[in-house]
Amino acid sequence: MATTALGTALRHWRDRVSPEAAGLPAGGRRRAAGLRREELAQLAGISADYVIRLEQGRATSPSAQVVEALARALRLTADERAHLFRLAGLHPPGPGTVPRHITPGVHRMLDRLSGTPVAVFDAAWNQLLANPLYTALMGEWRGRDLNGVWRNFVTRDSRVRQTPESRGALQEALVADLRRTADRYPADQALRALVADLRRHSARFAQLWDSGAVAAHDSGRKTIDHPQIGPLTLDCDVLGVAGSDLRMMVYTAEPGSADADRLALLGVVGTQSLDVAG
Repeated sequence: MATTALGTALRHWRDRVSPEAAGLPAGGRRRAAGLRREELAQLAGISADYVIRLEQGRATSPSAQVVEALARALRLTADERAHLFRLAGLHPPGPGTVPRHITPGVHRMLDRLSGTPVAVFDAAWNQLLANPLYTALMGEWRGRDLNGVWRNFVTRDSRVRQTPESRGALQEALVADLRRTADRYPADQALRALVADLRRHSARFAQLWDSGAVAAHDSGRKTIDHPQIGPLTLDCDVLGVAGSDLRMMVYTAEPGSADADRLALLGVVGTQSLDVAG
């Protein structure tokens, strides 16, 4: 059976990550303490067959997106992530690209905030990671809908209650923030492609982009209409990660409020639904 340094490294890193550390149930008897291939595939959003082919050396040229997803799922350090890119025959992302590496410390924060909806976004508003309660609250997105700007301008897929005025203000803030990101990372091809696609698919985005405004999208109070729990009015805070350009979006309820009770109920009902669906 063929093997490669890439496959050997993937198996080594998979073996050292426990399912509990990755937010997965341990589930019955296991031959090893680490992740199963199917679990790594689930966390990285790729097929289990592709993980097998990578480990066995039958697939040796994964895309940068797949390598990035594997690095996040395996909770690699910055140096390990760079090594994984090189093993895949790719150059690690340079300083002119949007940072997408999630440090082990950020992973641990999400693990410890299991009772709080938290998601991690890069500076271009791509969702990189979300804990189960955040997914239960906001819904599970895939593909282009993982980008918050795309959702707000193209698919309009959101449980957040909005008036025409609040939607307009949010769109203005998102475009201004994305422009600031584009100015900081002029070499990021994925970001340039995102902006070009947004301009093609949304006249509103193109109009705002051409206005040249530069600003940051920060915090707010939002009402989320959940299909099972009903409306929850929560504080939404966007926190920067020190030493990176990642943003953590955190939703909290006022202690003792009806919204806090609904959020606690969602932690039971919503995450059970996700387990069944998965």
